[in-house]
Amino acid sequence: MPSSSPLFDRFAPLFFVLIWSTGWIVARYSAEYADPLTFLCFRFGSAGLLLLGLAVVARAPFPKTGRDWGHALISGAFLHALYLGGVWWAIRAGLPASVSALIAAVQPIATALLAPALLGERGSWRRSLGVVLGLVGLVLVLWPKLSAANIGAGALTIIGVNILAMLGATAGFFYQKRFLPAGDLRAMAGVQYVGAFVLVLPAAYLLEPMHIEWNWTMALVLAWSVLALSIGAIWLLLLLIRHGEVSRASALIYLVPPTAAAQAWLLFGETLNALQIAGMALTAVGVAIAARRQS
Repeated sequence: MPSSSPLFDRFAPLFFVLIWSTGWIVARYSAEYADPLTFLCFRFGSAGLLLLGLAVVARAPFPKTGRDWGHALISGAFLHALYLGGVWWAIRAGLPASVSALIAAVQPIATALLAPALLGERGSWRRSLGVVLGLVGLVLVLWPKLSAANIGAGALTIIGVNILAMLGATAGFFYQKRFLPAGDLRAMAGVQYVGAFVLVLPAAYLLEPMHIEWNWTMALVLAWSVLALSIGAIWLLLLLIRHGEVSRASALIYLVPPTAAAQAWLLFGETLNALQIAGMALTAVGVAIAARRQS
């Protein structure tokens, strides 16, 4: 396993959670101006072109064999296209964002349970305890919205799509760790976005009118999505997977919904009660326990 510096171990998870949690804010803004899969086409395409351009200018090494190219494309399809595409489509189809967040937050549990068998990572009671505490805290944070959720006809299909998205992220974590443990991150991430774009584009064409309304808000949302989320946050996530155990990295997903809830409180005035604040604290404690590097 590659070694990482103490500074990276301390601050990279924090920056990842802060940046990645803004994706829920971005989804709220972009929903007024663009179809979700169409927006993701622009996001994946722009991020892929930027990263591939940087890799070419820097003369970074690209995958050397057809098999390596295939692994990068498949990894991108799992991590980006299936996960984000499924989540955004389900929310647009009527699934409350809070319910979607709770389904997505099951991903660390699936990762923690499967990591010992698939990757040989050591399990421990400490990590299991952290995963359980994180889930309980997340339910407390989302409980007011969950209790008020009213999902209409076709709910099983919509929820099923969101569950498939969560499983896509889980598969992406394992695939990345198993088949892409090394290589230049600029080139690899660029190829991954090509794989995501190739999968999302026909889905957008078949499922949406591909509407997008260009204005300053849309331009700023796209810029943040590409530079901060698709490049900055994903770069940090890939480093976290590469430098540590996949179950530790995935546990950080627990912190995203509570952090997004705090941002919604600041930006949109959404209230947080005492139960939700306690849930955020419990989630943080659970993640700290689950993500602690084993001695």
